[in-house]
This record gives sequence, structure tokens and C-alpha cells, in this order.
Amino acid sequence: MRGKKAPKTYYYQSFTDDFVTSKNQDQKLPSAYSWSHNSWGFRWLSRFLYGLFWLFGVFYCKWGLHVTVKNQKVLKPYRHQGYFVYGNHTQPVGDVFTPLQVMAPKRTYMMAGMANLGIPVLGKLIPIAGALILPDSIHQMGQFNREIESLIQRNQAVTIYPEAHVWPYYTKIRPFPDGAFHYPVQSQAAAFAMTTTYQKRRWGSKPRLTVYVDGPFLPDQTLNKKDQRKKLNQEVHDCMVMRSKESHYETVHYQRG
Repeated sequence: MRGKKAPKTYYYQSFTDDFVTSKNQDQKLPSAYSWSHNSWGFRWLSRFLYGLFWLFGVFYCKWGLHVTVKNQKVLKPYRHQGYFVYGNHTQPVGDVFTPLQVMAPKRTYMMAGMANLGIPVLGKLIPIAGALILPDSIHQMGQFNREIESLIQRNQAVTIYPEAHVWPYYTKIRPFPDGAFHYPVQSQAAAFAMTTTYQKRRWGSKPRLTVYVDGPFLPDQTLNKKDQRKKLNQEVHDCMVMRSKESHYETVHYQRG
């Protein structure tokens, strides 16, 4: 799995360790923070900014990250429905732009941690473009969940990185919490897997990225909601573990220590 150049080694204590941090990493959301914006001006600006992000992503994904998307056709039957997409979190910047290419022409909104607000330049823009900053208090969860439900009812896509922490160029799949699958169970909506894998390119030391899209994975309505979440988690995780075996090139080695 190794190329001619020895990979960097990152040491971790747990799967929740952070290897990518940003300014104001531990900032809190204002208590009055809102995820729902109904003004014409905000919606126009949001669509415009999303279009710029998508256009930048076309070039960045192709020439910067060397991304190829496979099996995208599984999304086509759901082009007029809302759905959730689960990805492995291995690109600090690419994970912002790749889903825009995968889901196009459907618009996707992305769940993101508060640390993303501290990213220079992008941090201020991503909530306008559609980043759904995760709440940090119980009293904010109601509004957040209502906004997710509204997006699904409006036939939008929502991207979730259940690993939560970015591990650059990690070639395996970390554990997912069952809670990350609350949303498709609550909405009774389809879930898809979006697995980023890494291969050696003919020229250069940077890897080629192949993104596999799989699904749909549907909530099993014969089970109670807790078991529906657990089953969806297992199905999506197993699929991504299977796809991760397509990674044949390691530029960063992760070792418990």
C-alpha cells in the first residue's frame, strides 16, 4: 500500500482525536443562532455563493484532488426526493467541495462542526452556502432538526460525516455513532454511502481519489427507531469498509500510540 516515499505517521489515542484544527476551535454558537433564513436577500446570496462553490469545486476536485466519482447513477432515481449521504471524513477542504459534484444538479447541505467557523475566509461563508453548523445545546436541537426535516421535504440532499473529525488521507473507516442515523429514520428517507478511496497516480506523489456512491439504504420500518438507527449504521458502515479496500496507496499512516 506504500509508495516510493515513506508515508507520514500520525499517532492517535482515540478515533475522536483532532489532526486538523482551526482558529477559535472551541468557540460556541450564539444562543440566538438560526438555521432557517426566509428572506429573499439571504436566499439569493445563498444560491449565488453555492454556485461559486460548485464552480470552484469543478476545477479543484478535477485538477487539485484528481477525483473520479463512480456509481453516481444510484442517486438518479432519487433526484426528486430528499435524502442523506454519509461520507468518510478525510479531506479538510475537499470534503466541502466533493459532495457538490457528487450530488449535482441537486443541491446538498452539509452538517459541520463549529470548528469550521474558524477556517480563514471559508468559515464565514460556508453557513451562507449551506453548511448546517451542529448545535451545542439541547434547546437549539429543536430548530436544527426542524430545518433538516424542511430540507428533506423540499427534496434537498444532506451530507453527513459521521466520523466528525478530519483524518487527512486516512484509508480505513472509523466507527460511526448510531445517533448520526437519527435523521433518515426520523424522516423515513433514503441514505447513501459516499466513500473516498486513494490510489497511486502515474506521476507525482499526491494520490488519486476515487469516490464510490452506494445505496439506497432504507430505514427498516418493521423495527423500532433505535434498532432502525443501528441497522442503518451497520449497513452503511459495512458498505464503506468494503469500498475502502479500493485504497491502495497510503500517504499518511495512522498508528495508535
